[in-house]
Amino acid sequence: MGSVETRPGVSSPEPHDKMVLGQNSYKKNLMGLSPDQLEDALRQCGIKEKQLRMRRSQIWNALYARGATGLQDIVTLSKDLRARLAKDFTIDRPEISQELISGDGTRKWLLKLAPEREGENAPEIETVYIPEETRGTLCISSQIGCTLNCSFCHTGTQKLVRNLTAEEIVGQIMLARDQIGDWPNQEADNSEGLPEAERKITNIVLMGMGEPLYNLENLKTAMAIAYDSAGLGYSKRRITLSTSGVVPMIGKAGADMGVMLAISLHAVHDELRDELVPINKKYPLKQLMQACRDYPGLNNSRRITFEYVMLKGVNDSLTDARGLVKLLKGIPAKINLIPFNPWPGNHYECSDWAQIEKFADFINDAGYASPIRRPRGRDIMAACGQLKSQSEKIRASERRKAKNAQ
Repeated sequence: MGSVETRPGVSSPEPHDKMVLGQNSYKKNLMGLSPDQLEDALRQCGIKEKQLRMRRSQIWNALYARGATGLQDIVTLSKDLRARLAKDFTIDRPEISQELISGDGTRKWLLKLAPEREGENAPEIETVYIPEETRGTLCISSQIGCTLNCSFCHTGTQKLVRNLTAEEIVGQIMLARDQIGDWPNQEADNSEGLPEAERKITNIVLMGMGEPLYNLENLKTAMAIAYDSAGLGYSKRRITLSTSGVVPMIGKAGADMGVMLAISLHAVHDELRDELVPINKKYPLKQLMQACRDYPGLNNSRRITFEYVMLKGVNDSLTDARGLVKLLKGIPAKINLIPFNPWPGNHYECSDWAQIEKFADFINDAGYASPIRRPRGRDIMAACGQLKSQSEKIRASERRKAKNAQ
């Protein structure tokens, strides 16, 4: 594997509308608003009712099809209107604290977000871009930290700080496209954005930090922008939501969003899954499998992906493989076998490669596709299960002290 490239303090293209704190309030970010919310924001800015829909469309197109990074870039608006909007609004991306580039081309960004209130430290999240020969996958986060405490996952060792806003979820996609040059040439007359065949980011997976179904409302707003044909323009089949098994929300997510579903499974009986994925104690396998069978739109062309991390001597026997086939009977499914990616302080080992291949052969012979996911970005802690920022939830007493000091 090649060397790791570290770029501390790399920032996105020079922001034009800094989030200036004044009178204990920030400028409102237009990015991540639904169409109705965007119209409301423009209405508050004094734009006349008869112009609202046209102005909304101009801003929407400039943001999501053209990749505008500052309000003055929206040349379809007059200079006076752009100046007026800039007094109250911004379209800033998250700030990059650090960029790491793996020897295999994987890129990980540590992103600094705006604090929720004055006196708090800026929280951080991680976002990963994985380039491959036939596609490029962007792995985005939905929460700062996590509550699930899955025993094999590094993110689970970080306390939950808060949910990400729709703006912060969309912002990860926007920033990644900025950084890898995934927007149309600004001189090109292409108001519909970059054609799908030319995109570097072809797939979006909600497999970063956090449990997406614990932040469903913000996620719905963000993904509506992602799959809007006039927005970022991704097919719903190119967006995958991964859950550890929040059973009551699975059907709702399918009905409301219609994206692809992945289940973080990792065990075929409740006793072991209780240990590996503690949410199983609340929603055991029988309930989870029924929710999968009931997932809206499920068929052989819209299969559920089951993620299965390979842990040596824990869940990698042929007995486990037989149990997996039995568990998934009747569910259109693909099983992603994930070699365990080590992280500091863990006590698990990755299964031997020969054992992983035996496991995969058994699953394949039973009629299920079971690709072995090639580890990417291990050298920069960007592989599956390795993400963890340094954000920690600030105690109320610390917030009070910081506020009093100011």
